[in-house]
Amino acid sequence: MPAPLAASELARLRGWAREEQELWLRALEELVRAESPSRHPEQIAACATICRRWFEEQVGATDGGGAEQPSLLLRAGEGDGPAVLLLGHLDTVWETGDFQPLFGVSEGRAAGPGVFDMKGGVVVALAALAGLRQLRSEPGRVTLLLTPDEEVGSASSRELIESEARRHAAVLVLEPPLGHALKVARKGVGEFRLRLLGRAAHAGLEPEKGVNAVVELAALVGRVAAMARPALGTTVSPTVIRGGTRTNVIAAEAELQVDVRFASAEEATRVEREMQSLTPGHPEARLELSGGSNRPPFETHSSDALFAIAERQAAALGWSRLEGTSAGGGSDGNFTAALGVPTLDGMGIVGGNAHASGEWAELDSIPERAALLAGCLCALWAGEMR
Repeated sequence: MPAPLAASELARLRGWAREEQELWLRALEELVRAESPSRHPEQIAACATICRRWFEEQVGATDGGGAEQPSLLLRAGEGDGPAVLLLGHLDTVWETGDFQPLFGVSEGRAAGPGVFDMKGGVVVALAALAGLRQLRSEPGRVTLLLTPDEEVGSASSRELIESEARRHAAVLVLEPPLGHALKVARKGVGEFRLRLLGRAAHAGLEPEKGVNAVVELAALVGRVAAMARPALGTTVSPTVIRGGTRTNVIAAEAELQVDVRFASAEEATRVEREMQSLTPGHPEARLELSGGSNRPPFETHSSDALFAIAERQAAALGWSRLEGTSAGGGSDGNFTAALGVPTLDGMGIVGGNAHASGEWAELDSIPERAALLAGCLCALWAGEMR
């Protein structure tokens, strides 16, 4: 069974990764330039091919089998000790050509679509595993899973994520940190759609013959918003509303979309129950409810043991402090944590402006984050979490 990395070994790995900064920059630029918007499988598959080449050349990773394109599943290492899953995604929120210039570097920061969320995290994993290959002849078992649809809910990849998670002792998620803090918990996510069906009529001649869907739905908006419980970490946010067709026609249909975030499974159940209890005031109006929770909450008990390991690695690297924080947005780590598989998120690159103009990543953070990730991997292989 591989031994944990000593402080001197962590320092050597970090130093080697610093010396190879041009290599990581080339990898990052190639991945970012391979634009991979969600719902564009051919482009994501092309990006996956680039990733595969880098991990085969630098890490000696081999095809993991069982993953349909454009997901990428690679395995490396050997032995009979604990196996660790490195989990990330290749899709970005950016449509092709939306981010201009496509890639640039200024004052130690790289900018481009997905450079922070989360192609920089893929490069951190590449640097960590390549560094371990330089340092150790027999690293432990690791699987890299990069999915194609995290940014749009992971509908096609959830089954694969959960199947792989069950085969591993722990999951380290390559999403970016919050500042420098690891993500030890994430809220669950839900989406609801309320469709109110009324009856059209002429708004001037005989409005009384209609059933106004806009009026009926408007009466429900406040009730929906009141389902929030901020003290418990639950937000219920009406975000999109539509209704009617013309100013002189009583609206026969209206729709409300609602974003829900919750810190516990109990709160998810409560909100869903209250949504299902909604009824319109008019006896002839009809309410159709769809949607529900699509990511379970990632609660802190799932990350406690892993964060303690990460704290020890950070101390050995000379960091003054490693912080852990909860995030409002979900990730694929929500699925693995909900299965009871120990999960720690935010292992990726430092940066900012995720999903926004000027998205950037700090190049000097790659060696630091790679050393932290490598230290966590070796500690897990050595059985420190038992």
